[in-house]
Amino acid sequence: MTLNTTCRKSEGIFVPVAGLTLFAIASGYLMSLIPLSLASFKIETSYASWLASTYYIGLLVGSMMIEPIIAKIGHRFAFISFLVLLATTVVIQALFPNKDAWLLMRLIAGMAVAGIFVVVESWLLIGDSAKERAKRLGIYMTSLYGGSTIGQLGVGIIGTQGFAPFITVLVLLFAAILPPMMIRQGQPNITQHQSLSARQISRLSKPAIIGCITSGVVMGSIYGLMPLALKQNQLDTDKIGVLMAAIILGGMIIQPIIGRLSVKMSKTLLLAMMSLLGVFAIGLTYLSEHYLLLAGALALLGMSAFALYPISITLACDNLDSSFIVAATQVMLFSYSIGSALGPVGANQFMSKANGLMDFFFVVLLATAIYMLLASIRRKTTVLAS
Repeated sequence: MTLNTTCRKSEGIFVPVAGLTLFAIASGYLMSLIPLSLASFKIETSYASWLASTYYIGLLVGSMMIEPIIAKIGHRFAFISFLVLLATTVVIQALFPNKDAWLLMRLIAGMAVAGIFVVVESWLLIGDSAKERAKRLGIYMTSLYGGSTIGQLGVGIIGTQGFAPFITVLVLLFAAILPPMMIRQGQPNITQHQSLSARQISRLSKPAIIGCITSGVVMGSIYGLMPLALKQNQLDTDKIGVLMAAIILGGMIIQPIIGRLSVKMSKTLLLAMMSLLGVFAIGLTYLSEHYLLLAGALALLGMSAFALYPISITLACDNLDSSFIVAATQVMLFSYSIGSALGPVGANQFMSKANGLMDFFFVVLLATAIYMLLASIRRKTTVLAS
């Protein structure tokens, strides 16, 4: 490989990763800010689950619309457009603090974020080999979760009251627009992309689709309801911010590990192991309410929850030609969005009980672990038989 080619590849990775990191800081802060700021804007806290579900419905709708947009205007302009759209929703939320406006803006925000995810994932996953894709996805997830971890700290540092938090989010989002605006080279060739037929979609890995759905259920509930669940345990906002950061930090730490493991072992078995790690983490929360133990348990839960999506998406992209990567990531995000939209509504039924959210996670992750173990055994049996 020539030095010039290496520089172009590095530049191509820098643009989406730099923009994504700044977006992740803003998004991480915003996801905790919204449920915790409801009372200050005189919006009932019971709307938190509906705001979360509306956002993920937007993610679901958006995931079906992204491919033709990228094909028409390219990754760079699509990235800029979706960031501007997300920033617009933040402005409107700050200026019109009522539940109806917020529900509509969270729907639109979900569509914008769906675009950001598909753009960045497909940008980085269009690699030369499965190993290259796993490496790039590891960079993507580390940037996403690292930025989200920093963003969670804004709850304690900047707070959740008034307009200052929303202005901070806006500044970060506009900063995220700078890398794709200033560097025009490095985006994938838009002529590469092809759609998947219904028959091809049906042939995508079922464990990959289930893994994305489960990831959506758990992640949607974590972002939408975990701050409130922690607040119900009489924790102050500083501790809530640290605990939310612990969840995302756990997700960031696990990324290099799963990146290496995913090329050395069955990804279906790895999904089972990560689900069981989440079950173990939830078991720790039942043992004691000590703050440090809770922080450690939530970090392990973060490792489990944040590992499911990258493993699933690389499983889905195994043996796929690069021209189908945009379409495949769109299908996986669609699956994730289904889980994300249903998760907070289902979890809300458990919120009236002490540790109800943990009970919900226990059931979901245990069922997923059992399914993945059975799928792994079935796949191994099929391989041996053939």
